[in-house]
Amino acid sequence: MRIISYNVNGIRAAIRKGFLDWLASDPADVICLQETKATKDDIDVRELEKLGWHHYWLSARKKGYSGVAVFTKIKPDNIEYGTGNPWSDDEGRVIQLDFKNIRLINAYFPSGTSGTERQDFKYEWLDKIYTYTNRLRKKIPNLVLCGDYNIAHEEIDIHNPKGNKNTSGFLPEERAWMTKFLKNDWVDTFRKLHPEPDRYSWWSQRFPSVRLNNKGWRIDYIAVTKPLANKIIDAEIFPEVKHSDHCPVYLEIKT
Repeated sequence: MRIISYNVNGIRAAIRKGFLDWLASDPADVICLQETKATKDDIDVRELEKLGWHHYWLSARKKGYSGVAVFTKIKPDNIEYGTGNPWSDDEGRVIQLDFKNIRLINAYFPSGTSGTERQDFKYEWLDKIYTYTNRLRKKIPNLVLCGDYNIAHEEIDIHNPKGNKNTSGFLPEERAWMTKFLKNDWVDTFRKLHPEPDRYSWWSQRFPSVRLNNKGWRIDYIAVTKPLANKIIDAEIFPEVKHSDHCPVYLEIKT
């Protein structure tokens, strides 16, 4: 199974930048999108269906905000919308699909950049997703958790660690959560295969030169539980794909 996780920063804007042509190139079997900022009624889904994609959406109650979707060539055995927590589900943050014995969780982690209230929301959300996945894997050991985590874990994952030490997304508490999460029998699939620096998945749009000069952050991940660690075939980041301020991250795994 080839999986892509991609924060599109608005599916309608991405489509205007050639997203459908990219979909037609067969980039993966399953594509997990975050920050769709739309419902399926906002786009012509017939174009997706013509290309052979099944599509599943969880949109935020607030128009033009957040939202996740999964486009897949492989029909899932089961779909779960959200985690049963209205506090998160109303913001369209998690959609889950079962493919035989694997549960794929597509998640858009909150950002805390807009202020203290949202940073507190982010910390609470992180605690809840940690508890939720711990409970879930007692029933389903093979989990894939992909998405925009909105956290750069280590100094290698950010172009200017010293200058960003007090910036949301690289705060000590967020990084400590990520360390705790990975030590709890999760595997960062990209880092398992790629120890090299300067590999990023997001670049600020404030200055066009930032992406040109690769001054980015790695905040998009595909993590798997330990039982799937030896099933990893390949993992990559595709910075040349430019429909968003993020780029796709990729995992190929034996099923």
